[in-house]
Amino acid sequence: MANIKDIAKLAGVSVTTVSRVLNGHPYVSQAKREAVLQAMETADYERNINAVHLSRGRTNLIGVVVPYITRPYFGMVVEGIADEAIKDNYKLVLIQSNYEAERELDALMMLKLKQIDALIICSRTCSWEIVDEYTQYGPIIVLEDGRGHHVSSIFMDHYQSFTRALTYLRSKGHYKIGYCLARQSSPNSNLREAAYRDFYMNRNEAYNHDYMFYDCVQLEDGEWIMQRILKMDDPPTALLVTSDQVAAGILSFCRENGIEVPGQLAIVGFDNQPIARMMHITTFEIPLVEIGRRAFLQAVDGGRAHEEIHLNMIERQTV
Repeated sequence: MANIKDIAKLAGVSVTTVSRVLNGHPYVSQAKREAVLQAMETADYERNINAVHLSRGRTNLIGVVVPYITRPYFGMVVEGIADEAIKDNYKLVLIQSNYEAERELDALMMLKLKQIDALIICSRTCSWEIVDEYTQYGPIIVLEDGRGHHVSSIFMDHYQSFTRALTYLRSKGHYKIGYCLARQSSPNSNLREAAYRDFYMNRNEAYNHDYMFYDCVQLEDGEWIMQRILKMDDPPTALLVTSDQVAAGILSFCRENGIEVPGQLAIVGFDNQPIARMMHITTFEIPLVEIGRRAFLQAVDGGRAHEEIHLNMIERQTV
């Protein structure tokens, strides 16, 4: 395979001239430019794009870590990232972590090796100690509260939003409130659980551990959640569900089995995904596409910033 020196020899010009042609430098005569282009065609020359990236100090690639590409929540975030990336002529490298630390470490290593310009972590698995260590190699953006760390972040106050939802349900007369979370142990889940515990403790009331549901991520999970509730002697009268997909699954089961919503069970979701609008589910709106856009802008800006997103409650027929 021909290299840059071979092209220079074939065109009868210097290596510097070939380099200038390859990089679009304006100060090259038309005759020499045509000679270099002709030599490249004759030798069937292909640029070493990795070398070009190294010389320019950027790749125009942004890494995006998502736990699962099939979940609508993360799909909408990636949609926002991609919308902005196209405008700035960037491409995305999508890394599915499955919440496995090794896969996330692979993405962090890509940043260290300069294979990507920045890394957006949509849901973190590695410890803060590990993530902070890699910020020396390029911008890292997380979708959680990253204040106090060397990352940029876009985050929501999950403690406050969960407290708002609980207070709202209490105003509707609900004392037996349960919740459905995706992961039992994650930064966001920990904040929501703390809000739940504090809500009852501040009122000197006990809460029922049977009302706590975990690994709730898919539409189909609504069925097993309701099957568990139907077996309870003293079931909850309301559920906070951190995914509109799961909330829709719960609502579908209720409708198919003659359980009145909100008469027998009130439902509040999170995200305001299209399925929530279609099924008239009360939900807290999380602007996921906008979050993705802002994450990309933080990635290309290269500075360090922390943006808090405020949630709006959309009241519909399920409360």
